[in-house]
Amino acid sequence: MDTPSSTLARLSISLPAELMAQLDAMVAERGLPSRSQMIAELIRHELAEHSAERPDAVLAGTITLIYRAESGRVRHALAQTQLSFVKEVISAQNVFLEDDQAMEVLLVQGPFERLQQLCDDLRKVRGVQQIKLVTTTALLPPLHFHGEEGEVV
Repeated sequence: MDTPSSTLARLSISLPAELMAQLDAMVAERGLPSRSQMIAELIRHELAEHSAERPDAVLAGTITLIYRAESGRVRHALAQTQLSFVKEVISAQNVFLEDDQAMEVLLVQGPFERLQQLCDDLRKVRGVQQIKLVTTTALLPPLHFHGEEGEVV
């Protein structure tokens, strides 16, 4: 049986020769089986970016932080900030890097405006060196059920 994700639609496009050559080089460098896979990935990325422009858009994604780890002050400030966004932060993974640095990856989901505010608040923590939000329009399934099957709390 066909599902929406297994049904394919054909698209024909014309590109400048130089752009096609760059696309072919990228496909080869990434070891992808076809241009179609690369183009589908690029379209998904642009659709997620477009959805993020809508203030009511709910997105899932990750926030990756690099910060100075020489004291517990930065880690504590990051945790306090995350507590203010407990509905949006699903989980956090932390790893220590070289040169007294640490990387933390947050799995997040929520309205784009809230995710952007979380990034802005994390960026204000002294010691944060890099921060990047990556989103997708695909959402996590409901995490908790209560009562009858399918009734989300």
